[in-house]
Amino acid sequence: MSMIYDDVVWVDFDTLENFMVDVFKALGVPEDDAKICANVLITSDKRGIDSHGIGRLKPIYVERIRAGIQNPVTHFEVVRETPTTAVVDGHHGMGHVIGYRAMKLAINKAKEYGMGMVAVRNSTHYGIAGYYVLMAVEEGMIGITGTNARPSIAPTFGVEPMLGTNPLTFGMPTDEEFPFVLDCATSVSQRGKIEVYARAGKEIPGGWVIGADGNTRTDTLQILEDLKTGKAALVPLGGIGEETAGYKGYGYATVVEILSAALQGGAFLKMLSGFDENGSRVPYKLGHFFIAINIEAFTDLENFKRIAGDILRALRGSKKAPGAERIYTAGEKEYLAWLERKNKGAPLNDVLRRQLTQLRDELNLSQYVFPWEK
Repeated sequence: MSMIYDDVVWVDFDTLENFMVDVFKALGVPEDDAKICANVLITSDKRGIDSHGIGRLKPIYVERIRAGIQNPVTHFEVVRETPTTAVVDGHHGMGHVIGYRAMKLAINKAKEYGMGMVAVRNSTHYGIAGYYVLMAVEEGMIGITGTNARPSIAPTFGVEPMLGTNPLTFGMPTDEEFPFVLDCATSVSQRGKIEVYARAGKEIPGGWVIGADGNTRTDTLQILEDLKTGKAALVPLGGIGEETAGYKGYGYATVVEILSAALQGGAFLKMLSGFDENGSRVPYKLGHFFIAINIEAFTDLENFKRIAGDILRALRGSKKAPGAERIYTAGEKEYLAWLERKNKGAPLNDVLRRQLTQLRDELNLSQYVFPWEK
């Protein structure tokens, strides 16, 4: 996504991660938790997912803590548990911390019993879903997670935002340099990508957003306002209507909504708007689910990795369309982004640079002198 920016300054990852840790600490997040939050965000930037990295530090996490709708100190409460399952109440704490601890719990159960699943209620935005499935992959497991979110997707044949962008995310180890990671929203695009276009001052492509009149819209800044008021909605995967199978994305988004709300007795749909009936801001009350599958319970891990790798290599080696340079598999572009960025850092455009400078000054973090100031 950085390629849509006209003017960027590349900043090394260590500086950005340390800065985020100090920002979170200044807002009352305990140090160990601040490190988790910062690591989730910087992992997004490292993987080239600029929509969910440091660009969301100020407008999402800082502002919500300051507004009192997100607790900097996380109370992770297990309210129901069996050997293979658990239900967690996050009490509106830091979603990254809740997600990290919930996936750890699922992984530990899978180590002992072959599979583990944890359902979470009363959480907050947890960053890239891919972070949590990568935790399972690093333990030689299959990871699955999903989360609901504030209403933004319209159901097929509708124009009202009802479902969140609701990613359904999978991670699987392979014998290659990078795992298979499918981490994407169940909408054509997510709000974060629209925010990236807004920071770049550009219109979004057609087919991402539907207006109240049923037609596609591209006016980025007004769309971000209208998504809040219900005058615009994101389009489910597959597109508007049934001709290009938009009902499939709508269906998968609903699957994630049910698994993020019904198992844990959590909030759903319009309850996740972040506002009460008087228009006052309230916690988002998000739900997540985390599944860890121990591959060794089914087959030899190395054999699984080899077969998974063979499948991916066969896909990439298949006949390409005329003019196409290559075929990719899920997780490959993120790995290539890391190879490109590991020595350069993350690209920050003018809007984001001003946000970080403002945060630094407001929180008295004078030890940071950013590259654009030298």
